[in-house]
Amino acid sequence: MVTIDQHYEYLTEVNRSKFLGHLVPMAQFEGLQERLRSEHPKASHVVYALRRLNAYDQVVENSSDDGEPRGAAGTPILNVLRGEEAIECAVVIVRYFGGIKLGIGGMVRAYTLAAKNLVEQARWQPYHKEVQYPFATSYQQIRQTEYHLEKVGIIQVERTFEAEGVRWTVRGSEEQITLLRSLLES
Repeated sequence: MVTIDQHYEYLTEVNRSKFLGHLVPMAQFEGLQERLRSEHPKASHVVYALRRLNAYDQVVENSSDDGEPRGAAGTPILNVLRGEEAIECAVVIVRYFGGIKLGIGGMVRAYTLAAKNLVEQARWQPYHKEVQYPFATSYQQIRQTEYHLEKVGIIQVERTFEAEGVRWTVRGSEEQITLLRSLLES
């Protein structure tokens, strides 16, 4: 499985209709559809498809045709994400109608092309499941712990300073957490 860590945009034109595609990590998906609607008030449709993992490591997929004929917009985009084996990301496509009716088959081809053009622009990276790891240290171990965190590449760190020491909660890949545990125990 692969994922992305930044926002990508690509414009595809089919028979004068414009398809402005956005590929985003799941963390940036919330509210994107509404923001694009307000930025593009003359757009005909704002459709999306997404793939993510739930708490049980099951793939959850969702899509919306946003008024296009059923299965003509969201499903083709979702199929492109499936073909890439993409996870924890979403595609949102803003469509401007160009005056020429595409028909259902034409729409399927157009949304598929727009999604393919978009995912070809992305810099994909292997997906690593993030896990959370809480632990505690003394105040004397702060510098050493920060050094270990930097060494293994963990950047998502929360610290709580308490009377008896420091409580840490870090997020990273399973490999990073395993390496950090071994460094902290040595």
